[in-house]
Amino acid sequence: MQPAPSPREPSSPVGVIRVLTSDDPTAVGEHGRLLERRYGFPVVSRCIPGQPYGIHDEESERRAGPKIVALAREMAEAGAGTLVISCAADPALARVRAAVDIPVLGAGASAAAVSLGLGTRVGVLGITDEAPPGVRAILGDRFAGAVRPRGVHRTTDLRTPEGAAAVLEAAADLVGAGADTLLLACTGLTTIGIRPRLEDRTGVPVVDAVLAAGLMASYARTP
Repeated sequence: MQPAPSPREPSSPVGVIRVLTSDDPTAVGEHGRLLERRYGFPVVSRCIPGQPYGIHDEESERRAGPKIVALAREMAEAGAGTLVISCAADPALARVRAAVDIPVLGAGASAAAVSLGLGTRVGVLGITDEAPPGVRAILGDRFAGAVRPRGVHRTTDLRTPEGAAAVLEAAADLVGAGADTLLLACTGLTTIGIRPRLEDRTGVPVVDAVLAAGLMASYARTP
């Protein structure tokens, strides 16, 4: 059972845990800056070590789990008032919640929750053939299917013209099959900023997992 959250100062930053390793502080802080602009709260961003391709399969998720828990403890001890795991697979979410006494949000679960408020047939667009299990469980009978863009297997594959074109094509396929809302089940799709293009192309709401987690964090923070 997760411990009850301890009192937090209103100025306590939201800690963003990136699962894609980078030595570039600008890249590590990209999602955090987006949340700061959108929601106005302070953010501290850090990444786990040794995962230059992030999380893209069961093995990479297994290796990332202990690193995420360790980093979460460090960030909580350093004063973070809320934590966001910036990965739609929500890796180690339950373990992190058990390890710290502050609210912990997963990008995938947050995106699924927001999607339920927007549509009745939610299509999931990510970098794996199946929707993340946590996302699938929350969507329940409103899950309309999952598609992986052609040629995309890792988050880094999204950063090419071919990757972006494949994302647009996959989104159109999901909507053509009946999805009335799209859920971006890879935070690398946040990094390439493709959400506005997807909404223009498909005409349906598109839920960005990082922004959804930020929305939840805005409620979790002390007023």
